[in-house]
Amino acid sequence: MKTLYISDLDGTLLRSDEQISEYTAKVINKLVENGMLFSYATARSYLTANKVTAGLTARFPVIIYNGAFIIDSVTQEILLQNYFKEQETEHIIKEFIQRDISPIVYSMLEGKEKFSYLKGAETRGMKIFLNSRRGDIRENPVNSVEFLYKGTMFYFTCIDKEQKLKPLYELLKTKYHCVFQKDIYSGEPWLEIMPYKTSKSLAAQQLKNYLKCDKMVAFGDGKNDMDLFEIADECYAVKNAQDCLKEIATAVIHDNNHDGVAKWLQEHFEKEK
Repeated sequence: MKTLYISDLDGTLLRSDEQISEYTAKVINKLVENGMLFSYATARSYLTANKVTAGLTARFPVIIYNGAFIIDSVTQEILLQNYFKEQETEHIIKEFIQRDISPIVYSMLEGKEKFSYLKGAETRGMKIFLNSRRGDIRENPVNSVEFLYKGTMFYFTCIDKEQKLKPLYELLKTKYHCVFQKDIYSGEPWLEIMPYKTSKSLAAQQLKNYLKCDKMVAFGDGKNDMDLFEIADECYAVKNAQDCLKEIATAVIHDNNHDGVAKWLQEHFEKEK
């Protein structure tokens, strides 16, 4: 039986300093060399995910932007992609403007991946996020709304007050894949909006089929991992996970700061073979 092991990054595989530990990297690298089929599924871009997982020398397809893309980490070829339709972006943008919400817009612009934001309209939470991405080649600050919504869009991130974001979440959640939660690092309310068919679960299922696996084992810590847990054959929440995830988990394992995923994999992979 072939098993795909798939882990979230932030709060799960990564420690609270947003880095992968030497121990976790060593364990995963060795297990992949011994035949383990492993991947991670993250809300991050490939660029930032690759940076924080620098200790992982093993190469495997990865799920980024909560399932918007599956990337071959060897060739960097996009194996799967999900974009908004034009009428969908028009609908969402109209709501942003009416509600005075200025998002971070992720798009393919002239063949390059960019995240755009309106200069002067940054909220406190946006500034925290943007400061953590300084020097990122995808950064695209613009001076007008006209240039904010350019390119082929696939992801919106809104970081603002809860009273502004929650009503928008309630309005859009049945039409698009929306995740509304507090950021684990800053504590700021975040609303992430993706095409309806974009999800960690759909991308994971597609990756499972692509690798011809019979079983899926998932690891996570937050609300955006719930759909992944729901389709996995086994699912393990780290000790620091949100209660809603622990409630549907097969079991709770060690926390992210004590290498919970790597310790579980080291203990169970040989048994599963």
